[in-house]
Amino acid sequence: MRVVKFGGSSLANGSQFAKVVAIMKANPARQVIVTSAPGKRHPGDTKVTDLLIQYAQAVMRHEAVAAIVAEIVARYQAIADDFELEASIMAAIEEELDQLPKLTFKNNDYLMAGFKARGEKLNAFLMTAVLNHEGIEATYGEPKSLGIVVTDHPNDAEVSRETYRNLATFRRPIGVLVVPGFYGYTSDDDIATFSRGGSDITGAILANGFHADLYENFTDVDGVAAADPRVVANPQMIREMTYREMRELSYGGFGVFHDEAILPAIAGQVPINLKNTNHPAAPGTMIVPEQHFVPKHAITGIVSSQHFGAIYLHRYLLNKEVGFTLKILQVLAHNGISYEHMPSGIDDLTIILDDRQLTEAKRKTICAEIQAAVHPDVLKWIDDYAIIMVVGEGMAQRTGLIQTILQPLATAGVHVSMINEGASQISLMLGTSRESANRAVKTIYNAFFIPINQRLEVH
Repeated sequence: MRVVKFGGSSLANGSQFAKVVAIMKANPARQVIVTSAPGKRHPGDTKVTDLLIQYAQAVMRHEAVAAIVAEIVARYQAIADDFELEASIMAAIEEELDQLPKLTFKNNDYLMAGFKARGEKLNAFLMTAVLNHEGIEATYGEPKSLGIVVTDHPNDAEVSRETYRNLATFRRPIGVLVVPGFYGYTSDDDIATFSRGGSDITGAILANGFHADLYENFTDVDGVAAADPRVVANPQMIREMTYREMRELSYGGFGVFHDEAILPAIAGQVPINLKNTNHPAAPGTMIVPEQHFVPKHAITGIVSSQHFGAIYLHRYLLNKEVGFTLKILQVLAHNGISYEHMPSGIDDLTIILDDRQLTEAKRKTICAEIQAAVHPDVLKWIDDYAIIMVVGEGMAQRTGLIQTILQPLATAGVHVSMINEGASQISLMLGTSRESANRAVKTIYNAFFIPINQRLEVH
């Protein structure tokens, strides 16, 4: 049995729905389908989820909502019209959207979650009707009836262990079960959503809970590339990779697959196949357990992230002071800030942070509090920071790998300010300036993926 998830671009309009119908008909093993909300139909279009956020914000501000509701309804209506569905289908969708402001929510955070979740819910309802209309027996599966229980964080929920106990006893109906992604219910029966893109998470949860043979995740790309196509022209596609490699690359900035979504699949040891709705015959990328995996190359992928900053500290003999690092971590915890990495020496320490969680005022506060707590001789904020992740299961067996990476970077004029090898030995992290990040990715890609006589000079 396969669980199949379709992203927003795969469900953006009627022609995309038709492709999904064909994919479902092509293999009867596809018995559970997870829907996203309708995505963009063309550049400049607005995703339904974003329209629902606007709807929620208008309700909170007590503004007129008729125009935004009409725009949302029109998105679903266009799909229904393409399949000539009965009017009662759209009547039910329109009624649910109209009733949203009349519902009672604990607070505005739960109101936002409740509104956002309707994008996936109504698309699953519509997909159920389309599949039945096209001759595929299908049943709508509300997350509450399946027992998808999540934590009490309305817009950043995590799945509860109780969910898997519930799914183990859930009796799937005959035919295809259509489940909206992105949300579940708290112990108080309130809707809470996963982080943005969370339909991937729902798909992985169901693949685990239903003991699927395969979790197929359909998007609008042919799989995972060895480097960002916006940085490297026509990069090689990765045909097979491990869970660990996908996690490392997702963390580094690969946007194909929600990085949290792989965790339920890992727990259930369910292989994942990333495929393209627009080219379903393409093999896509298989993501598999590490056990028995034999890497064909030293490097699987390279990615850069440019949303980091760093706090650099220097003090003689800081390594001798018990609790030095603890004091710094307490400052970060007090301010609600997590850190990413903390490379250190005997007199130096660098704390790398995700810059997106900081404001200028928060940076100044943290630096002042660290100065007061540990009294470093030098403390400075490094704003110009990027991280390059080089990932591959074959790295541990490759002699001289670091030299093979650093020599071309030096030739290309890329200064590396930090090197950190992961404990798993399948990843190497390099710190560079933001201006150098793309040049670094191109240079490393050339060194490992392009024959010497075909390499171009990197600028």
